[in-house]
Amino acid sequence: MLDRVRDRNIRLIYLTILLVGIAYGISIAVIAHALDERGFAKGEIGQLAAIFASGIVVMSLPAGIVLRRVSAKTTLVVSLLGYALTVGLFPLLRTFGPVAFARFFDGAFSVGVWVSCETILLVRSDEHNKAYVTSLYAMAMAIGYVVGPLLALPVVRASSMDRAFFVASAIAVAAGLLVLGRLEPDRPSESAGRVQEATAATSVSDAPRPASAGSLLWRIKTSCFATFAYGYFQSSVVLFLPLFLVESKGISRESTFLITAFFAAGMLLFSNVAGRIGDRVGHLLVMRTCGAIGLVMVLGFVFLDSFAWMAVAVFVAGATLASISPVSLAFLGVVIPKGDASRANAMYNLFYAAGMLLGPPISSVLFDKLGGGSMLYHLAALWAAFVGFAVVFAGDDPAKRHRVAPPFAPAALSGQDP
Repeated sequence: MLDRVRDRNIRLIYLTILLVGIAYGISIAVIAHALDERGFAKGEIGQLAAIFASGIVVMSLPAGIVLRRVSAKTTLVVSLLGYALTVGLFPLLRTFGPVAFARFFDGAFSVGVWVSCETILLVRSDEHNKAYVTSLYAMAMAIGYVVGPLLALPVVRASSMDRAFFVASAIAVAAGLLVLGRLEPDRPSESAGRVQEATAATSVSDAPRPASAGSLLWRIKTSCFATFAYGYFQSSVVLFLPLFLVESKGISRESTFLITAFFAAGMLLFSNVAGRIGDRVGHLLVMRTCGAIGLVMVLGFVFLDSFAWMAVAVFVAGATLASISPVSLAFLGVVIPKGDASRANAMYNLFYAAGMLLGPPISSVLFDKLGGGSMLYHLAALWAAFVGFAVVFAGDDPAKRHRVAPPFAPAALSGQDP
């Protein structure tokens, strides 16, 4: 599978995001229960998730600017070590204010990791191979999300939830040291200074002008809606589906630790398939098909009572809804020039963060006032809206236009591929 990925830096990003995924998987599996154990109400848990997302919102666009001015490598190393610090501090904090502070910077450093990794992938991958490359990235993270909860379970049983956060922090430190020691310096279009070097041989009049923010946003609007919906859904489900299963389905708390693993396993097994299909038949077609299947699975969460069938539904939801993420990122890479990759990716992550910001507080209100079933219904409605949006703008996909490349593709993309 990796034979098609010859750039060792891309492989290094896969290993890095695998380690980060393990750290995320550990903390995600236990955080809702850890907060509940400390006496936080559902509304406060939702507020803390929104504060985490606000860190992503605040840093999404600045992360793209920092990356262009400094380097993707430096941004990635600092973000990994900063994330390790905030996760390591979490067990020491017991009241709302300090926990909120840590959660904000957890989100801020996380978006630095994502923007850096994804920009490196988009710049270094071939435009006809992007979904394949990004799907392997998603698979690496998914493996981490599977391993993380499985690792969290024995750690919690043998010690405590607090110890699980310390383990996650240590893994993030290892990822940061790996990038520091092994990742090569940035390619020309990974930072602003080197973009100038790449165009030095071209006259000022012939050099392509950077696209406006509005133009970039319009090109990637469906990717932005997809990542908004996924951020909204993921942040809501991670926090409240385990509590829903315990309170409404009678499932044990320890069993719910595995929900993240089932979701990630679906993503792991199908995201590469989705990516390869997307490269061949069109990314938007794959995105709206996965969205339609996934929303049916979300509705299934309400009606299924046994843990085994719930696990199947979560698995299929991961295989479809989580697979939209790498395909939408690949679509972004196809329709924008590589020189604008960091700006477009920052916008993309801003919409992801906006979804994470809005999802938990709205979901917590619905959960408290109307019950977990109503919360899940509104998540299904969100995916239905995305599917409709993707149908309306199906013509945005170059594959829909008989694979005619965007007019800027030859100038912006040729000569920069590995």
